[in-house]
Amino acid sequence: MNIKIAFNIPIYYFYQVVACEIDTRLVAELHKRVQCTPLASKLQVMVGDVLKSELPFFDLCVANLPYQISSPFVFKLLLHRPFFRCAVLMFQREFAMRLVAKPGDKLYCRLSINTQLLARVDHLMKVGKNNFRPPPKVESSVVRIEPKNPPPPINFQEWDGLVRIAFIRKNKTLSAAFKSNAVQLLLEKNYRIHCSLHNIEIPENFSIAEKIEKILTDLEFTEKRARSMDIDDFIRLLHGFNVEGIHFS
Repeated sequence: MNIKIAFNIPIYYFYQVVACEIDTRLVAELHKRVQCTPLASKLQVMVGDVLKSELPFFDLCVANLPYQISSPFVFKLLLHRPFFRCAVLMFQREFAMRLVAKPGDKLYCRLSINTQLLARVDHLMKVGKNNFRPPPKVESSVVRIEPKNPPPPINFQEWDGLVRIAFIRKNKTLSAAFKSNAVQLLLEKNYRIHCSLHNIEIPENFSIAEKIEKILTDLEFTEKRARSMDIDDFIRLLHGFNVEGIHFS
């Protein structure tokens, strides 16, 4: 049986709907509307915060979310197992455009590349604020997210650690981004742990700054900027660091 998790949609379209709602008044109203109808057997309601709830198996997700939980909900979906087939979600317009932004676009950011690493994302339609009552202050968009199955063979925590550093100042060169004291302290700590685990002796005159700069130079990434780098660029950069024993998580 196909099971869908849904928010604010007619349930007669589906074999079964699992809805998640935090407002008990809306839950009561929903049960009132479907009781004593054939639709009642198709509906299961989870009462609570969707970000804190354990989602059941589902193959489709349709949601009109509170916009303030957009980012954590997207990554909750993308890290959900087993894989779902597709999600159709409405977001604030700017957030939606960040999801689909490409290298070189003004809105291209960490959210863009992290989402696109794990999924295919398409912008489906714009939704004007006059379609809501009362009208909100922002425009909206509907996007479709289809997770990549199987996912890329990448440790996501490692990946996100690298991407986070690169996009702190996405217009800076990578050479400049990695000269941050906080970044170098973190990477040196991780490198020393790696060496300890693998019985690698660290020279007394070791410099993490010099090691990082050499890696960037050898990979020809010194003058590159995150704003123009695609997924393949970051995969190559992550591999280059990992081969030299530098990790980001």
